[in-house]
Amino acid sequence: QVQLVESGGGSVQPGGSLRLSCAASGFAFGSFAMSWYRQAPGKERELVASIQSTSGRTNYVDSVRGRFTISRDNVKNTVYLQMKNLKPEDTAVYYCRAGGRGPGYIYIDEYWGQGTRVTVSS
Repeated sequence: QVQLVESGGGSVQPGGSLRLSCAASGFAFGSFAMSWYRQAPGKERELVASIQSTSGRTNYVDSVRGRFTISRDNVKNTVYLQMKNLKPEDTAVYYCRAGGRGPGYIYIDEYWGQGTRVTVSS
């Protein structure tokens, strides 16, 4: 059974940091590109960052480049999103995704986590 379980969300003040984790099981994690998406209230879900499987190549949406870092641990089957200098506009539910289509990759299979909420507010 495929599972993607996100954790690490919460409430933080502007300028603060959080690290999201996504623990994967039930599929060949090391063979899949992984990505983080987010969906703010009233907005469409958007790709935040992705990391390819073998090359480890990363990609970021312009609004987070330089503040967020995506990484993966293929031994722990976990992908991370380190978020620094958080802004109120980063408030959203963050989702982990395996596979699907993204910058430089396409997979037939795709899996989603249940999401973790991030709130940035003073």
